[in-house]
This record gives sequence, structure tokens and C-alpha cells, in this order.
Amino acid sequence: MFRSWLEPLPLIAILRGLRPEESVAIGTAIADAGFRILEVPLNSPRPLESIRLLADALGDRCLIGAGTVLTVDAVADVARAGGKVIVMPHADTQVIAAAKSAGLFCVPGVSTPTEAFAALRAGADALKAFPAELVTPAVLRAWRAILPPEVPLLPVGGIGPEGMAVYRRAGAAGFGIGSALYAPGRSVAEVADAARAFALAWVSSSTESGNRDTRRA
Repeated sequence: MFRSWLEPLPLIAILRGLRPEESVAIGTAIADAGFRILEVPLNSPRPLESIRLLADALGDRCLIGAGTVLTVDAVADVARAGGKVIVMPHADTQVIAAAKSAGLFCVPGVSTPTEAFAALRAGADALKAFPAELVTPAVLRAWRAILPPEVPLLPVGGIGPEGMAVYRRAGAAGFGIGSALYAPGRSVAEVADAARAFALAWVSSSTESGNRDTRRA
């Protein structure tokens, strides 16, 4: 189940621009901080090579896959490379169906309730609320009131450690983390520090959300 990968630390590492020669070192640093889902966007340099290397090195402890998956053919490419999860910026139901037919998890991007329900009907395992700048906490709270409660909602786009708590109070089950975690040219040590900061922020946001809920009760 996709939720079993989210439960230890529900943060998806978005490694846009990752190069194969650095993929294992970067991926290991992020996994050591507690991340359990890593995606390499397909507009990165030689992404399928990075996915294969990550799957070989970390596939026993992390769910490895691809982001920015736009077509049915791309789903097949990712599956052949050893990827297990398809993350999309959009809610193309044909791509979702192809991912599920290939036995992969799928997290499509949605920005309206119409897209969200269509994606769920097509078999989505979770929903990427994208871009988070558009899907504000107030919007996410409204979605949470109408979507099935078991569906994870994962805001993606411009999320920093300090912004987690307000989204969690609105119903976010986790986040996709991009350039604030990894960007081309960043060292392994810098990425490791950022990964640990996000992991700590997740724990802190849980405490903050719980305290606010207690005060309301």
C-alpha cells in the first residue's frame, strides 16, 4: 500500500536536475534523513539511468520512481527502469490507468475537485495538490471536507519547513519537496542538512498542530 511508504515520513523528495553520477550519494543522504519516497523528474539529465541506479541501491528501503510523467509511453519506460511510483503534474486519466495497469503507484497532480475525483476514479493512490501556491490551506481544507478521508493530499510547490504546519492543520497528509531540498550543484552535505531540517520540521508541525487542536477542544 502507498500509505505504508508515507507513514515513516510523508515527504516525497523531488530530485529535479539530478545527474546519474550523483544519484546514489544524494539519494542515500536523503534516505538516511528518513525520506522513503524519491522521484526523479523525467526532465532531468538521463533520468531513467538515475532511477535504475537509485532502485538498485535503495529499492529495499525507499520507493523510487519518476516525476513529470506526461505520457503512457513514459510510464512503460519508468517501469522498465525499475521505478515503482509515477508522479504527474496533471491528472491525465490515461496515464493514471497505464501506471496502475503496470502495477505502479500513481500520484497525479490536481488543482480542482473535478480533477481530484476523476483521478481517484482512474485509480490514483494519492493526490498531489499542485501548485501549492494555488491550492492554499483554505482550499485544501475545503477539499478535505468532500474527498474520501483515506486519500492522502500532498501539497507540492514552494513548500519550506516553516510552511508545513498550516497545511497540516488544513488536512495535508504530507508534502512533495523540490528545490528547497535538492537543486543541481548542491553538495551531498547540503542536501543531507536540508533533508534533516525537513524531517525535523515535519515532527514539529505535528506537535504544533496537535497543540492547536487541544486548545480548540
